[in-house]
Amino acid sequence: MVGLTLPPYLLSRAIDDGLRAGSRPALAGWVAALLGVGVLNAWLAIMRHRMMTRVRLDAVFRSVRAVVAQATRLGAELPRRVTAGEVVTIGFGDVAVIASTLTITGPGVGAVLAFVVVAALLLSVAPLLAAVVLLGVPLLMLLVGPLLGRLQGAEAAYRERQGLLAGRFEDMVGGLRVLNGIGGKDVYAGRFRRGSQELREEGYRVGAVTSWIRALGVGLPALFLGAVTWLGARMAAEGSISVGELVAVYGYAAVLVVPVEFFIEGGYDLSRGLVAARRVIRFLALEPGFEDGGGAAAHGPEAPAVLRDPESGVEVVPGRLTALAGARPERSAAVVERLGRFTGSAATWGDVRLDEIGLTRVRRRLLVADHDADLFAGPLREVVGGARDREAEALDRALYAAVAQDIVRGLPGGLDARVEARGRNLSGGQRQRLRLARALLADPEVLLAVEPTSAVDAHTEAAMADRLRAARSGRTTLVTSTSPLVLDRADTVYYLVEGRVAAAGRHRELLDREPGYRRLVSRGAADDDPADLGTADDPADLGAANGPAGISTADGPADGPSVQPYEEGAR
Repeated sequence: MVGLTLPPYLLSRAIDDGLRAGSRPALAGWVAALLGVGVLNAWLAIMRHRMMTRVRLDAVFRSVRAVVAQATRLGAELPRRVTAGEVVTIGFGDVAVIASTLTITGPGVGAVLAFVVVAALLLSVAPLLAAVVLLGVPLLMLLVGPLLGRLQGAEAAYRERQGLLAGRFEDMVGGLRVLNGIGGKDVYAGRFRRGSQELREEGYRVGAVTSWIRALGVGLPALFLGAVTWLGARMAAEGSISVGELVAVYGYAAVLVVPVEFFIEGGYDLSRGLVAARRVIRFLALEPGFEDGGGAAAHGPEAPAVLRDPESGVEVVPGRLTALAGARPERSAAVVERLGRFTGSAATWGDVRLDEIGLTRVRRRLLVADHDADLFAGPLREVVGGARDREAEALDRALYAAVAQDIVRGLPGGLDARVEARGRNLSGGQRQRLRLARALLADPEVLLAVEPTSAVDAHTEAAMADRLRAARSGRTTLVTSTSPLVLDRADTVYYLVEGRVAAAGRHRELLDREPGYRRLVSRGAADDDPADLGTADDPADLGAANGPAGISTADGPADGPSVQPYEEGAR
């Protein structure tokens, strides 16, 4: 920026000392100096661009790393606190805006220094011109200031609505097959269309303010240049300054356009950057719902022990297959959330509260297998095997237990076939079986599985139930399900009403003595009949066991997505 002020000075000396005086050596010397300064400015421009690119990219990657680290830290809390669309907007859009804003720092300092240098040079020519510059530039900033404030408000509203719409779009894409099945695609598309129109209107508001800022960024410096040049020309006509000094004044005023434009553009970038930074900081300030355990009990029980959830009354006995059955899958899943320490509770493991055990140790010994856990993109071998290399024999056993060998045979390349993100190239039932295979391959001390067979046909479900019991023989396992094919294989079944144990026993025992349980597992009328329980109940709590009336939770002979009220996201 300061280098831009040198050519007008050298040009004025070449005119006054060389052209007017008729001195060829002086003219040649000043022209050579002018050429050298031009080369220097070109080199500085190249290095400035490289440095700004480095600053921008460094800021992008450091900010993305911070966002990803925070998302990992929040873990299962993330989908409860922030929508996926907002995370995407923050991780890409807001981070990019912040990185771009940081590039105004170097040129901003340069613009201030150039403004001071130009004022000093003009002071040596004419104090009046220097006074016009020193007073005029701050006045230009004051004229643009109110627009920058309006821009922050409009930009903040636009960003918020953009995050919400991105989340709605992801939900729609992820549930497109289910929406087709229940005839809700047009309804959801209509909502998205209205949301996008509202976002467009917010974009118009941002664009209107931005257009004024951009117009003033070009127009005000041009008017300022005209005023200074007119004043300098008047002084040259009066003989107060020389011809060379007039040329210098014009050059200084023209150079001053650059920092003035930058002040305006920098204010615009800073306004957008503050909006983006507030959103990122708000995300980084989120705290997990509970703190990690510690102290003497941090290691947990040494030997297998009973998992207890006092809130529901469920007890998971070591070495046994336990099942939870309730008309509301989300209530059963909530029990798993507490026993898996994904939500704070008074749950215990043996004689120790779960929240007093180190979280890392809980995760190593206890695995929650969600029915909607993510499948990441990559070879099928890695999708099932996870981070570690697995022996072929272990992979085969896990795939057999999950009745998933046909998936391997059906994909070109077998275990080396590529799975797309979230398993988009697989059916709902195939994804579910691969999730179960992945959980069984991990071979945790305690496995808590949420609806592991809800998206497959009855024949496959029966095979999965038999093989799951055999694969987990002697290991502690809890499943949530309302399928009689699964419940009949369990050692203990807990019948849940309003999230609490209403009865416990073997599947056939509960069929004989619990009418409500019998209706539940026969896929008829569901929950919590007051006549069966001897308690009052809200009619709004009555519903179908596996989804809304008329909607099947399995695909029949073909695999496909399940319809479940409980959607908590990946583990």
